[in-house]
Formats: sequence, structure tokens, C-alpha cells
Amino acid sequence: MPTPRAGRAGRRTGRLIAAGLLLSAALLAFGRPETGLAEATGDPLKLTNGFYVDPGSAAAAYVRRHPEDTELASKIAGQASARWFGTWSGDVKAAVAAYTMDADRADKLPVLVADNLPGGPCGVGGGAASEAAYRSWIAGLSDGIAVRPAVVVLEPDALARLDCFPPAEWDGRIAMLKYAVGLLAVKNVNTWVYLDAGNVGSGDAKEMARRLRLADIGKIRGFALNTANYFTTAESVTRGTAILQALGGGSHFVIDTARNGNGSDGSSCNPPGRKLGTPPARSTSPVDLQLWLRTPGESDGPCGLTPTLPVRTFSALLAHHLIAGT
Repeated sequence: MPTPRAGRAGRRTGRLIAAGLLLSAALLAFGRPETGLAEATGDPLKLTNGFYVDPGSAAAAYVRRHPEDTELASKIAGQASARWFGTWSGDVKAAVAAYTMDADRADKLPVLVADNLPGGPCGVGGGAASEAAYRSWIAGLSDGIAVRPAVVVLEPDALARLDCFPPAEWDGRIAMLKYAVGLLAVKNVNTWVYLDAGNVGSGDAKEMARRLRLADIGKIRGFALNTANYFTTAESVTRGTAILQALGGGSHFVIDTARNGNGSDGSSCNPPGRKLGTPPARSTSPVDLQLWLRTPGESDGPCGLTPTLPVRTFSALLAHHLIAGT
């Protein structure tokens, strides 16, 4: 009988061989128009044993410095949350490869958020310097994942806040999303990709479905809702179902449940009175997964409970407010 370690290694080897065959077939179809909504060719949940708890997260680093904070250690640092990648990640191919290889060695499923579209989500700056730079960057992220299992949430608020940009720029921004969708669909055959579709307050569901179609949603697993926001799971399910109906069905979605335990008070920037939501888990159709996309305790920006704290900076104050629901 093989040892568990040998079994995992054998499974990874078999997965690489199978993925290579799938990739060869997919490359032949790259660029072909999509008429319907498609499934991913590989199921990353079947290739792994649970979600990856990132030992390199800011919450985990805080706990290493403060081992006495056992509540934060168990309720936040010990849970699986996504790692975000953008301009701050340096060599994105190397950074993503290291992250996904660590997860693969642990036989766990990593969750990544790609956040690097030029101009940021609402023209506030940040992101890649140009369309060409973005295409190069997302290709690096794709190469870093390769055929390892992963979940990727693609460009939070890029479609929901498209109206922040002049209409003359819309086609170019959609084209970048289409490129990212097409690339990941072809090259990362064991990755489920979800294009971000905003949240409960992101306008008309039919309009969001139209934008998702423009970005070739049919080539990937589906869309993501409530990324880094606070709306309840029930509200997000209602919203996602409406988008699915407008799409004609056949797709799937995921929900960020990291901080939605008390729902939204209308603010999305470090508001008080919010609470941890359901820990990451597989869900029931049409919801694929409940995920923690924004790590609880990471700032939404200099606002609310932490008016001077930069975005994605970890704060034990924010974390404990979410644990207590205050």
C-alpha cells in the first residue's frame, strides 16, 4: 500500500499529465467564439483536500508576534482566506508559483484574487501602467498557477464600477477582462475562475449579466459576489440568482462571507457593528463556494474604525470588532 504522501504525489503527477492533454486540446480552441456557458475542464475541489490556510497571511504573522491572542488565532488566522495579487506582488509569476506550490505540497486548494486592472476599480489610481502591461501581468499570474489546482477571483469591481470611467474607455477595459478570461480558461485547466460581479448594490442584474457576457463569462466557471463587502449571504444568493436568470442559467457563483455575519449598514469601509460570516466551505447549487476573499482584520482603506490605516493593512482592532460583532 502506498503511503498517504506517495498517494498525493502520484495524484499530482497524474494530474499534470492529464492537464497537459487537456491544455493541448484547449489551445486548439483558444479564441473560438463561445455561444453558451461552459464548465471548467478540471475540478480543483476533487484534486485537493480542503482550502489552503496561508501561513504567510498578515493575520498569521500577527499571531506569531502575539501568541497570547488565541481567539484571533483560531477564528481568523486559522481560517482559509484569499491572497491578493497586484502591483505590490513584485514578480507576479514567481509570487503566484510559490503560493500555489506551497498549497499543492499541502494538498490544499489556494484562493487568489487578481487585482491589477489599470486605473484601479474606479479610476483612483493603481494597477498596471497600460493595457500591454496588464496583459503581461495576467500572463505571469497564469504561468505561476500552471496546471496546479486553484480558485481565482478576477478583478474586483472592474465591471461593477465600469461607469466610473469615460465611455470611450469601456471597450478597452472589457477587452482586458476578455483577455484575462480567455487566457486563464485555456492555460489553467484545473483552476476555477470567477469574474467579479460586484455586490447587491451594483445596479441592475440584467445589466451586470450583459457586462459579464461581454467579458466572455461563458469561458470560465462563473462570477463572484460581495468581494470585500458586507451584504448577507441570503441577499447575495438572491442577487446571484437574478444574474443567473439574466444569463440564461448554466453558470455558478461564489460569495465572500468573510465579514457578512451582521449584514451591511450601507458602508463598505471598515464600518462598526459587522461580524465574521460563515467560514470557507463548499456550498449548494447555484453557489459553488463561500469564501473569505478579504481577510477579516484587513483594512478597506483609511476610513471607518481605522481612519488612517491603508487598504489591505491588517489591524487587530478591526479583527476583534469582527469577532465580537461590535
